[in-house]
Amino acid sequence: MKKHSYWILAVIVISAMILAACQQTGGETGAVDWSKVEPATEITFWHQHSGDRETELLRVVEEFNATNEYGITLTAEYAGGYGDIFTKMLPILNTAEVPDIVVAYQNQAATYQLADALWDMNEIIDDPTWGMPQEDQDDFFPGFFAQDIYPTFDNARLGLPPNRSMEVLYYNMDWLNELGYDAPPATPEEFKEMACAATANPYSGATAEGSIGYELSIDASRFASWSFAFGGNVFSTADNEFTYDDPAGIEAWEFVQSLFADGCATIVTERYGDQTDFGAGKLLFTVGSSSGLPYYDSAVAEGAGFNWSVAALPHTGDPVQNIYGASVSIPKSTPERQLAAWIWLKYYTSPDPQAAWVKASNYFPTRASVADMITDYFDANPAYATAFDMLQYGIAEPNVPGYDFVRDEIEAVMAAIVDDPTVDVATALTDFNVVANDILADQLAQIEPAAE
Repeated sequence: MKKHSYWILAVIVISAMILAACQQTGGETGAVDWSKVEPATEITFWHQHSGDRETELLRVVEEFNATNEYGITLTAEYAGGYGDIFTKMLPILNTAEVPDIVVAYQNQAATYQLADALWDMNEIIDDPTWGMPQEDQDDFFPGFFAQDIYPTFDNARLGLPPNRSMEVLYYNMDWLNELGYDAPPATPEEFKEMACAATANPYSGATAEGSIGYELSIDASRFASWSFAFGGNVFSTADNEFTYDDPAGIEAWEFVQSLFADGCATIVTERYGDQTDFGAGKLLFTVGSSSGLPYYDSAVAEGAGFNWSVAALPHTGDPVQNIYGASVSIPKSTPERQLAAWIWLKYYTSPDPQAAWVKASNYFPTRASVADMITDYFDANPAYATAFDMLQYGIAEPNVPGYDFVRDEIEAVMAAIVDDPTVDVATALTDFNVVANDILADQLAQIEPAAE
């Protein structure tokens, strides 16, 4: 257990609170009259995109810089991966060093907000001068738009969603046909039967040795996805507590454990190793993000060249799909900087830039009108279209502070469950749920000083 990490975070957060209090001594604690604010002309955006995605992002930024009527110049900086950015942000919260816009998962934004370090966009979203028209707000998919509203922080809006993705089941259709099946599995029982059949009967077109039904990535989102598929959840919003001991979640992980016990599943041992094995035709099923569709396509094209697609995770009732994606937040700085950042966010999430961004990134759009603008992309990418049609079944992981730490801890429990078939899943998850809620309590306790 990394208890010391939580204390380090507490020190950082308290320091950030003190900095915030010092800054507020300048007499700017009242409501801002936004009609009198002029946007800053130089702002910075910390993001995690690289490769082709960064190229397209920089093109969108260049267009914004050339066309916005306020003379704003945005500099987009690659600041590392999500974890790198989170680590960089913690020591500079509530200082002038923060970027004007930062990419953040909902739980990361919640952790920043323990120090009251993010701007609540509710302050401007309906502003008559600078706000977002109601028809534009209504154009966002409701579930996505609501993900950045935080009941823990008095329903503050701490982000806007530029894109989303979803965990899906990738499957080799040609191999399924060889095994005598004409469709991917819909239920856990079908999944296990097919996975075990594949393990015993290698694909005829495989380009590598070995045969396995399923490879599991030890990842907290994968844990949540299997729990969701069985009708469980890892968090109760109503009770504001983790629910890793949810009976449906326990059932899900007893099922996954049985796949390993019967020799029909293995763990992914290297980064993206499941993509490689899938492409080579030695792996029948894998579960991963829909944003990985182009990479799977390349792996198959360069490997065994079979027919493949995606489907919902095997489920016990209606499908339930894990939808996630980082949003974009505005750290507290000055009204001028925050306004310039807001103007960029409105542009970044508007339909035309989104349509171009979707095609470059393979993420899902967050606005309904964009779907009508990318019908050619749906036609050219049928697996993407299949995944998009499953958005109706989506739910999200928790947006509470401390979930980053919980994610780290649950991965060790996952590994223990699948490594040792004698591990009692119910006991392991019940014990872990206590740990998760202790972490949450530690985090929430830090909100109290800011409320006084």
